[in-house]
This record gives sequence, structure tokens and C-alpha cells, in this order.
Amino acid sequence: MAAAKRQQSNVMLYTIITFVGLFIVATAVAVIYYVNAEKYRTTNADLERQMDELATRQERQKIGAIVGAKQPRKSRLGSMNDYLDKMVSLVIGGPLEETSAEVKVGNVDREIVNVLEQAQKHIGVGNIDPNTTGLTSIIEALQEKLDHTISERANIEKQLLQLQQRFDDTMTVSLEKEQTLLAEKEKYHQQVVDITEKYDELKLLMEQTSEQQAQTLRAQLEEERDKAANLKWELLKTREELKMAQDRMKGALERLQQIKPLPEREVTAYQPDGKVILIDEQAGIVHLSIGIDDHVYQGLTFSVYDRHTPIPEDGKGKAEVEVFGVAKNFSTARIINSQKKNPIALEDNVANLIWDPDKTSVFVVVGEFDIDGDERIDYDGIERVKALIEDWGGAVADEISIDTDYLVLGSQPRVPPKPTFEDLERDPMANRKYDAAQQRLNNYMEVQDRAQTLWIPIFSYERFLYFIGYKGNIGSPGAF
Repeated sequence: MAAAKRQQSNVMLYTIITFVGLFIVATAVAVIYYVNAEKYRTTNADLERQMDELATRQERQKIGAIVGAKQPRKSRLGSMNDYLDKMVSLVIGGPLEETSAEVKVGNVDREIVNVLEQAQKHIGVGNIDPNTTGLTSIIEALQEKLDHTISERANIEKQLLQLQQRFDDTMTVSLEKEQTLLAEKEKYHQQVVDITEKYDELKLLMEQTSEQQAQTLRAQLEEERDKAANLKWELLKTREELKMAQDRMKGALERLQQIKPLPEREVTAYQPDGKVILIDEQAGIVHLSIGIDDHVYQGLTFSVYDRHTPIPEDGKGKAEVEVFGVAKNFSTARIINSQKKNPIALEDNVANLIWDPDKTSVFVVVGEFDIDGDERIDYDGIERVKALIEDWGGAVADEISIDTDYLVLGSQPRVPPKPTFEDLERDPMANRKYDAAQQRLNNYMEVQDRAQTLWIPIFSYERFLYFIGYKGNIGSPGAF
């Protein structure tokens, strides 16, 4: 019995040991499973958050409808990106840079805004909301505008062709008439020469013969004189007919100009020289987009014009600024004067008629000038205006020519009444002063007429000051 009990005790011991081992193994497995489960759960939560960032659960359920057809060897997100690239390429053209969808959509948005601005400018519509107006509708409106413009151009070209044909016919008739009149003029001139020679011969004969012969020759001479007078009358008549032909030709040229106007002669005056890139309202200064590289220097003034509108015809800007600091690519200027209701804004244009970074403009200055605005003519006004132009990089010529860029026209010279005998007694130089004033007036009129003939821009003194941004400096010490 003792041996049996001992064998039974060993079996119980082995059973207990086995149970404990299995318990330990099970516990270890459970712990490992729990740890892995927590790791997988955390990983799954992270993946779920990442998926939500890519697309919400509702969006993932409708991903096929949102993206559309899935491209081969592409994910849904890759397919959508390809579709986005295709749409961006259709709007702004390709090839596209490797950048984010946000940047691509931003570029498209800017292009659409630019197109809308052009549409507002050329179609004549009001404000357009880019969120409600599509490119297709804008393009259709532009196409309609273009078709209308093409139709109008075709009609104008047709009228121009007709008028050109009429002008050519008129020119042909005028030239033929002119040739005929010139031939007749030459014939009459030869007749006058012949008559003059006969007159000289008769005069010599009259001096060498008796009184009777002299009377006969005098009668013949009077007859020849009458013939000469008739020839002169014919010549005057021919000149009048030539003048009529020239007047008809001038009328044809004026009608041609109505159909096809001459180019705007002041177009160069309306070109801005730079822009406002920074504003310090408290300090009263602005920064301009031009500097040393553009040959800007201290003391130069500019008129400031609104960036949304062209430079006005009178040259009057919203403000005037004067440069006091110059860097390589920009300059700093103080505000001389400014409109309170329309202050200077970023991207506003600045311009000065005299200063040009690329060339030297040629000016002619004539007339009388009240430099400081005290209603009295300054005797040296012309010289002071010329000095300002030359100081700011312009050139001054004495006469109008095809090389002249601008004419600065002062007030018309005043001519005193022609001196009487009493005036001459008081001032022996009165006649000379009168002749000098008359000569200045004649020169003033001739220069003005020649500038108009050569299509040279003409600026009054006040308009000239506005275009150089110098109106606010008038009256200040050292302005000229």
C-alpha cells in the first residue's frame, strides 16, 4: 500500500505541475495577444485618422461617384489628381509644374480673375462674380464682341476703299489740271519775256528816231502793255483755278481722315514711367519701382495717376511726389500734395514728361511765361523753363523739326499799338520795340503752325507742369 500511495502522489504532482505550466503559457499567450491587439488597435486608429484626412467615411462610400472612372495603375486619389491637372491645363495651358493642388487651383483662380478683368474692360459689363460666371460665358461674350468688331471693321474698310478710290480719282484730275496750268503758266511767262524784249527794243528805237516814230512806237507799246495786262489776268485766273483744285484735294483728305484718323500724336506723353510699390502715410513718403539703374536722381518729381485709369488728357494726377533717396532698383519720394478723397494706392502709376530712362526728349519752348503765377510775365521765363528741361535730362532746340518731341507753348506775345508821332517823340526806340514784338508774335504763330503740320504734341505751360509733377512747387523758393 505504501508503494501505491507514493505512485499516486507522483501523478498528482505531475498533474499540478502540468496545470501550472499550461496556466503560465496561457497567461503569456494572453498577455502577448493583448499587447498585439492594443498595437493593432492603435495602428488601426492611426490609419482610420489618416483615411479620414484623405476622405471621410461618407466620402469613401461615394468615392467612385466623386472621382469617376479609375485610371489603370492609378489610385482613386491619383486619378482625381490627373483629372485636376487636365482641367488646369485646359484653363492656363501646360506643361504644369509639380506642385500642390492648392497652388494649381490658386493659379487657375488668378487666370480667371484676369480674364474677368479683360472681359469687364472690353465687353463693357459691370462687376462680374468669378464664383458665378464661367469662362465659357465670358468667351462667348468676347466672341460676340469680336464678331461685331470684325463686321464693323469690314464696313469701315469698304468705306475707306471707296473713299480711297474717290481720292485717287480726285488726285488724278488735280494732277492733270495742275500740269495743264503749269504748261499754260510757262507759255504766259514766255510771252511776258518776249513782250519785255520787244519793249526794250522799241524803247531803244524810240530814243533813236524822230518824234512821229516815237508816237507810233508809244502806241504800239501801250498795245503790248495791254496784252501783258491780259496775260497777267489770265495767269491770276489760272492760279485761282489751281487754288480751287488744291482746296478740293484738301477736302478729300479731311474726309479720308474722318474714316481713318491719324494716330494719336501725344501717345508717348501718356506712358507711365514707374509704379508705387510701398506707402508710409504717417511719414508722408512713398517708394517707387525705379532707381539708380533707371537713371533716377534726387530732386526729380513725378505726377501720380490711378492704376485703374489711363493718364488724363490734362495731365492732372491724384498727387505729386519728389524723389529724395535713390537705391539700385527703387527710390524714395516725399508726397508734395495729394487728394484726400483719392489718396495714393499701391500699384499707382507715376510719370514725368521730361525724364525718360531710355532716350533724350527734344523740346521747343516759345511764348511768354508767368513762372511763379503772380500774373506778371517774367522776362526770363523761357530761359528758366529751358534750364529746368535740361537739368532733368531733356534737350532744347530753337526751331521745330521732325526731331522735335514736344512743344511747350506759353501765352501769346503781346504787341503794343503801332507808335504814333507823339510816341516817337517820347521814345525814339518805340518803332524798334514794336517791330521786335511783332517779330516775336510772328515767330510764335509760325512755330505753332509748323508743330501742328508735323504732328508734334503741344503743351500749355500749366498742362506741362501737371505732366512733370511740378505744379505744387510753383511759388516755392528755388522752384526754377
